[in-house]
Amino acid sequence: MVFIAGVIATPLYREWGWSQTVFFVMHGLVMVMKQHSYAWYNGYLSTVEGRRRGVMGRLKELERVGGTRSSTGQRRKSVKKFEADTVGFEEPLDEDQAQVLECMLRWEADALTDELKGKATSAARAYPHNLTWGNFYEFIGLPTLVYELEYPRCDGVDWWYAAEKAAACFGVLFVMVLVSQAFIYPVVMDTVRWKDEGMPLSERFAHFPHMLLRLVFPFMMEYLLAWYLIWETILNFAAEVTRFADRRFYDAWWNSVSWDQFARDWNRPVHNFLRRHVYHSSISAMNVDKHTATLMTFFLSACAHELVMWCIFKKLRGYLLLLQMFQLPLVKLSRTRWLRDKAALGNVMFWFGIFTGPSILCSLYLIL
Repeated sequence: MVFIAGVIATPLYREWGWSQTVFFVMHGLVMVMKQHSYAWYNGYLSTVEGRRRGVMGRLKELERVGGTRSSTGQRRKSVKKFEADTVGFEEPLDEDQAQVLECMLRWEADALTDELKGKATSAARAYPHNLTWGNFYEFIGLPTLVYELEYPRCDGVDWWYAAEKAAACFGVLFVMVLVSQAFIYPVVMDTVRWKDEGMPLSERFAHFPHMLLRLVFPFMMEYLLAWYLIWETILNFAAEVTRFADRRFYDAWWNSVSWDQFARDWNRPVHNFLRRHVYHSSISAMNVDKHTATLMTFFLSACAHELVMWCIFKKLRGYLLLLQMFQLPLVKLSRTRWLRDKAALGNVMFWFGIFTGPSILCSLYLIL
């Protein structure tokens, strides 16, 4: 919380523009997610390592008991004592049962060892050998939010491809600035003038339809260009220079027929983070059902987006939060028998929301 507060306070104190503020705040949120994923996964592996040490200790105790017997009766007595102290069995075990128990403990130890290895291809990268500064900062530089012990990597860097993505990044930024100055900035200045002149709220709302028509196409362009800028140019550039091979940063979200499909395909890195660290974690840690976990996941994502909007407009209105939470009943609607098999209609409804949503959102922030 202190870190997030510092991230938000820095651009406010230095009076940065909205573009610098958005970049800084979003990058701060990314760092928080990365640190949480790193700490959570290694904390989980720490508990697995503790369980493995316990299993190995029981195995050694069982081997010690079996190796000190002088008669079958003595072994049975020792095994009975061992089981009462460690496993909880009260009946004595014969030699066959002791062997079965030993096999079960070894299977559990092997399974826990595989869990500690995770996606690592060598024991040198498995837990706890991964707990190094180099491994941590390597993860910080990779274009992913979910920590793994090892990632698929490319053999080398295609510097021409990296240069292409870098050039595309600055080119898209240039186009976005032109669109903002030519089509969005005049509308913003009109609303500022209305407020300075003391225009009543009712009269400002009378201009709402006209403002919406002026902003719908520019904001649609900015929306698509911002997506291309982040998920196609910046992330692919970062993946190329770090030799990160998993380039599935998005799926064909433009073919979405429902808002839950859009949430999965638009931003795969954040979706993977929310699925592991919010959705599944809330089910396992808080013992909630999947519907409550979905609600919590959407709400946390909406709060993060609303935080960014507050940093831009310096207003806490909750418009974006409400629009994002409104996706949940739309998801329910898309699963009804009237829309379930109508993919084309679902895609038309999705694109209607994409076209109108950003301009409605900005108009509300400007007018109120």
